[in-house]
Amino acid sequence: MNLPINFRNPNRNGSALLLTMIMCGVALAILAAAMVWSVSSTRLTYRSIQYARTEAAAEAATEKVVSKINQDFQYGGQSLVLNNMSLYQQTLVPTAADSAYWNNWQFDDGNGNIGQTYVAHGVSGAYVALDPPYAGLNGYITTYTIVSHAQDTASIQAVNTGVLQQLQLATIPIFQFAMYSSGDMEVSCGQPFVVTGPVHSNGNLYVEPDNSLTFASDVTAVTKVFEQTRNPLDTRGTPAGSEFYVETNAPSFPVAALTLPIGTTNTPEAIREIIEPPPAGEDPTSPLGRSRYYNLCDMVVVVSGAGIAVTSGSFNGFSTLVPTNEWSGFISLTNNFYDARERKTVQPIDINVGLLSSWTLTNFSLRPFLNGSNLSSVYVQDARVLPSTSLGAVRVFNGEQLPPDGLTVATECPLYIWGDYNQTNTANLGTTNTSGTLPASFAADAITILSDAWTDANSTNPVASRVAANTTVNAAFLTGAVETTQGHYGGGMENFPRFLENWGSSNTNTYNGSMIKMFPSLFATGVWNNNNNIYNPPARNWSFDHNFTDPTKLPPKTPSLQKAVRTQWFNAVAGQNVAVTTP
Repeated sequence: MNLPINFRNPNRNGSALLLTMIMCGVALAILAAAMVWSVSSTRLTYRSIQYARTEAAAEAATEKVVSKINQDFQYGGQSLVLNNMSLYQQTLVPTAADSAYWNNWQFDDGNGNIGQTYVAHGVSGAYVALDPPYAGLNGYITTYTIVSHAQDTASIQAVNTGVLQQLQLATIPIFQFAMYSSGDMEVSCGQPFVVTGPVHSNGNLYVEPDNSLTFASDVTAVTKVFEQTRNPLDTRGTPAGSEFYVETNAPSFPVAALTLPIGTTNTPEAIREIIEPPPAGEDPTSPLGRSRYYNLCDMVVVVSGAGIAVTSGSFNGFSTLVPTNEWSGFISLTNNFYDARERKTVQPIDINVGLLSSWTLTNFSLRPFLNGSNLSSVYVQDARVLPSTSLGAVRVFNGEQLPPDGLTVATECPLYIWGDYNQTNTANLGTTNTSGTLPASFAADAITILSDAWTDANSTNPVASRVAANTTVNAAFLTGAVETTQGHYGGGMENFPRFLENWGSSNTNTYNGSMIKMFPSLFATGVWNNNNNIYNPPARNWSFDHNFTDPTKLPPKTPSLQKAVRTQWFNAVAGQNVAVTTP
């Protein structure tokens, strides 16, 4: 019997073992590579997440500063922001006091200063055109650069990321608007009405024409523009001229509010303080103190039961007294007239502007303290105690010629403009030609225009006997109004300047300026009514004065609105505080 004999090849056994070992090695290498990749991927993912967290933290730090700068700017303007630069730079990084989240975070300004933020401003005062929705307006611009770098000190990986933001602060002279309202605005014209400059309402704008109405420039509102719609409190029915409403551009709303830096909320009631004398003890350098006309004007006239005192303004502490023999040439208290809308006898502080203008050219009592310049602003305070049947007021007349640098007249009282104002070229009376006018404005409780034909003696006669004549006024108005209440229309912007005469269709009031509705009238509170022996409206030849688009031709002491705009956002490189395109 033959049995098969198998012989094992030792080389084959060695090959199998070797192959197994190779395969195990490859597997281990793959596993090691996978583990390395997994660890590397985890590290990269963690770093990416940590970078995003750190970037967000750095942005939070810049946002804290941006928010504070914006708040200060709205509260106190550019001066308050500049005064607080060290505060922004040294004390505003996020801390555990804000949230326990920030316990392990460290912030620096990119230059190695721990706990600080880089804040710098560019050149101030560039006067530039603003972007939409305020295209057509100009403002003084200052750009602030804010940079913060952040690092989570509890993180395994040290990731430091920087964020740079730029904030543009714009100071906008208010008289660039044809019409501006600190609250709601209404336009309900009974005659054809063309508004030739920008229009802005810090509340609602009710467009409710009873005749043709054209907005020839941009229209903005903080809340809403209601077209063909009356104020809900106005019960006069549907506007009659809805089909005539024309707008050059679609209105923009909602937009950011444009406010004054008065140190408080910009309610119409709060804004009124800018025309009031300051209370005792108020710091004139406070935000509101810097905004008061009383503190801004070159000359202050105070009329009381003791008489008239005329002094220099706050620029030298009201310390210069103007002698009686000088001011008596242009200030008087001897006249009175009847205001049919207020149903009171007006006891005016009369100012002869022509004689004031002559005096300011030559006087030696005030002029030296104005560095040889001409007076260009007057504040009038009426501190008299009058009977309830009388109304204290300021009246300007003989105002064709103003001082060489223009003139602003401000008062907390109602103000009356008697006759042509700020136009020496008779050929330009009744026209929109303001090439020869000077910068001028009025700030008052209410403003009433008395025509060239007005006489005080005729003021108590029926309106049919108080016949007006063509009259031209070239000045900006910043004043109050009587608002619409239930069933009582306030008169709207078409009745913003008040009248007391029978103008009729043949007599025209020409007005070139800027109408700024700022607060409720406090003294001249008679409601609008043109059917109660008060007035018959003039033909209105009204236009925005385009001189006011030139900063050198703005009225003296023009208030400015505030607007903050974010312009750039970048990642910042440590030690450079410059923008880069990649993290």
